[in-house]
Amino acid sequence: MSFQLILIIHILLALGLIALILMQHGKGADAGAAFGAGASGSVFGARGANSFLYKLTASLAFGFFLTSLTLAYLATNDSSVNNEPTSIMEQVTTGEVVPSDVPMIVTPISTGSDISDIPN
Repeated sequence: MSFQLILIIHILLALGLIALILMQHGKGADAGAAFGAGASGSVFGARGANSFLYKLTASLAFGFFLTSLTLAYLATNDSSVNNEPTSIMEQVTTGEVVPSDVPMIVTPISTGSDISDIPN
């Protein structure tokens, strides 16, 4: 349950980071203020949106980093009750054969078949 909850939070943080990064303007965007767009920083105050968006982006990035580490820890330290092999290489080294989930269908070949029986 905790793995799924952290994964949902991780995805929401990733989407928030993408949205915040796309909202911020680059260093070349200040050239537009010289040509009549001087009121671009009046929404977030005199200092503009740089400090607010920067702090919000940094906090979302920190949360994304923490959830990444937590998900990696939970994925690698998943304690199995049966101690079954978790990878193909462990199955090869232990010599155990794990049956496939897909059943194998074998059709017998009749000995009296003719080439004319084979469909095109």
